[in-house]
Amino acid sequence: MDYFGGDSVLTVPDMKYADVILPLPLENSYTYSIPSDLEKAIVPGCRVLVHFGKRKYYTGIVMLVHERSPDSGFEIKEIYALLDATPALRRPQLRFWQWIASYYLCKLGDVYKAAVPSGLKLESETVVCWNELFEADAPLRRNEQSVADAFGAKNQLTISELEKKTGLRNVVAAITSLMDRGAVKINEEVKRGFTPKMQTFIRLAARYHDESKLQDVFSALKRAPKQEALLLYYLNISHALNPILAQELSKKELISKSGGSNASILDVLIKRGILESYEKEVGRLQVSVCRLQALTPLTASQKKAYHEIHDAFKTRDVCLLHGVTSSGKTEIYTWLIDEVLKQGRQVLYLLPEIAITTQITERLAGLFGDKLLVYHSKFSDNERVEIWNKLLYECTPRLILGVRSSLFLPFKDLGLIIVDEEHENTYKQQEPAPRYHARNAAIMLASMHGGKTLLASATPSIDSYYNATTGKYGLVELTARFGESPAPEIIPVDIKELKRKKIMKDTLFSPLLTKQIHAALEKGEQSILFQNRRGFAPVIECRECGWTPHCVNCDVSLTYHKYHNRLECHYCGYRESLPGQCPQCQSTELKMIGFGTEKIEEEVASLFPSARVERLDFDSAKTRNAYERIISDFEKGKTNILIGTQMLSKGLDFANVGVVGILNADSLMNYPDFRAHERAFQLIIQVSGRAGRRDRRGVVVLQTSQPEHPIIRMAQQFAYKEMVNLQLSERSMFHYPPYYRLIVVALRSRNESVLEEMSALHANTLRARFGERVLGPVIPPVTRVQTLHVRKILLKIEATAAIAPVREIIESVHTQMQGYLPFKQLLVYYDVDPV
Repeated sequence: MDYFGGDSVLTVPDMKYADVILPLPLENSYTYSIPSDLEKAIVPGCRVLVHFGKRKYYTGIVMLVHERSPDSGFEIKEIYALLDATPALRRPQLRFWQWIASYYLCKLGDVYKAAVPSGLKLESETVVCWNELFEADAPLRRNEQSVADAFGAKNQLTISELEKKTGLRNVVAAITSLMDRGAVKINEEVKRGFTPKMQTFIRLAARYHDESKLQDVFSALKRAPKQEALLLYYLNISHALNPILAQELSKKELISKSGGSNASILDVLIKRGILESYEKEVGRLQVSVCRLQALTPLTASQKKAYHEIHDAFKTRDVCLLHGVTSSGKTEIYTWLIDEVLKQGRQVLYLLPEIAITTQITERLAGLFGDKLLVYHSKFSDNERVEIWNKLLYECTPRLILGVRSSLFLPFKDLGLIIVDEEHENTYKQQEPAPRYHARNAAIMLASMHGGKTLLASATPSIDSYYNATTGKYGLVELTARFGESPAPEIIPVDIKELKRKKIMKDTLFSPLLTKQIHAALEKGEQSILFQNRRGFAPVIECRECGWTPHCVNCDVSLTYHKYHNRLECHYCGYRESLPGQCPQCQSTELKMIGFGTEKIEEEVASLFPSARVERLDFDSAKTRNAYERIISDFEKGKTNILIGTQMLSKGLDFANVGVVGILNADSLMNYPDFRAHERAFQLIIQVSGRAGRRDRRGVVVLQTSQPEHPIIRMAQQFAYKEMVNLQLSERSMFHYPPYYRLIVVALRSRNESVLEEMSALHANTLRARFGERVLGPVIPPVTRVQTLHVRKILLKIEATAAIAPVREIIESVHTQMQGYLPFKQLLVYYDVDPV
């Protein structure tokens, strides 16, 4: 246990203590004393406000309450306040956090920060106050003057406000020097977290529930017919005089239903004391109340798969459903969900992408009504807190639909977790820590609740398929497409040959793809165009001297985004304007190399001017409403051609798609990663699955310069098992998953020479313990990210080896490295099971 404090004092032997987790990248919990008046109230899982460091206050989670006094000899700080009457976490959550921190080699504070919505994490914010009596004895430096000018008429500003007003990257240094001169002082204010949504409601004043007195009111209102009419309308729709039928009526609803222009009349009735207004907390979660639909009857093949899943769950906790695209896997899910909900248990339905939740939410709401809750990062923080509280305080069986962050919700009794499209790499958290894989974490979470996990995909990850075929998981296969609809026809087009013959000289579209889209438009069918790169052009180059604009913070070229006419870094977000001429040779001949979704959109508008076109990528769908609008418009037929990145490959179901175009399959295969061919096959099959669903055979035009490549051939034939066998033979030979577990040690520093020296020493120290299982350090393809140089060390550990001893060795080596002063300049993190 780690402790902190200040002066040495004696501790009171019979005092109670709490071990508290803080939302900071800290290894362990910290011990605080519990005030005597809170001893009975503070229990594990509740939130407390604690003082940490010199000035800051944070919301901590109590992990353990005990009576043993720490042996540190330092002052133990006291808990400042209790924030909950009841715990905000359930006990299984704390166990799950500890497992995440242990397995993924991260800090418990990192898990807390990722798991809990910001609205439940109160913390203090630094407020800078200007001293009005300050007189400078010497001219202020430029940065100091910028801070001073930012105050204007205000006497106090937060650090974040000063950063915005001054534009300084390191505003703290200027504030510190102004503090030394007596110009400013700083305070800490606790920021408000979750804010309940309040709404004004209207009720009849209590004394007018007496009918005789109410009659007197109507007599008095004879000369005010508008007031009389509004009061009468209120009584009719609220049933205020009938205790059995009476219902609450909001001010907004009353004004809206009574014609929309009665606000001033209502104010008069309130002023006269006839009606009263009052504030009430209401939920932000809009649940559409409608007549629930019956479950769709399963086809013979779906029913067979459903019963096989049941049989698999009798002997195993995890089952893999390998169902081809358009086989109706979702129908099977709904039957399983209904069964678990009827048992009074909860179900978590995980999806890899927020975009898919938009389409499937309507289907599930029609089946399960208000039992459905949707949770993802596009919701406001207050909405997420409300969902958290619903699960924490209500006992209703719930279906939760969400992305990977949903794993951290306060589940009471999870009976089933469904991981749809389980092969998707977006289930892996990349930045920041914890770098967990939601699929693997879901299996552990379900086991902690005594529940089951169903993994499902048309193209399962090789790891999951291997576990299923070797008996670790159950395996159920669904090979028939729904309604016996035929699989789409995949037609490779050799664009290398077309370019050699000058047929595709100034276009991204092969003649075949152009012809197929024209035919689809004539038949009233829709088309999807796939390119896994956003922006207009990934590289800008000077024709004269070869100059290319690079990010100032990262070792990558800047991508040109034509819509905003600027260059952007997709790693750190740095932006700059497109120069009119080359800054090195002043040539105005700047050429664009490669293409992204923006360039496709521009060419589509030129080739098919009458078509309605939309683009679905990170740039066009940054908000929840944008996602929903783009997908809804395409689903309703308002859009003829949809262009997008890998968002399009993830389980979306459109009835009228006749053509899918994959504009550059080579970019999927030619990537320096051992999973590149597996991913290319999955993306081709998944994108192809959007074509010809329902009762028609679709066409997929696959543009490539390697039409004879084995992966292209296998995708053409939908030969999934052949692809798996080929990849497994290579991975067994070169020690990759599923035969070996990978752990990446990533080291970052602004000082490249120190990084070079320390990474080599770290690798050699690991090699002394693990031998040839250690590779590196290596320089990754992107050598510098966000001003930090990067080196990586790769560990290949046998899959049969226990993870606990491996973790102990890694942690002991890290502790040993901490003895070197230069090593402390490095940022080090571990990525277990990288994707």
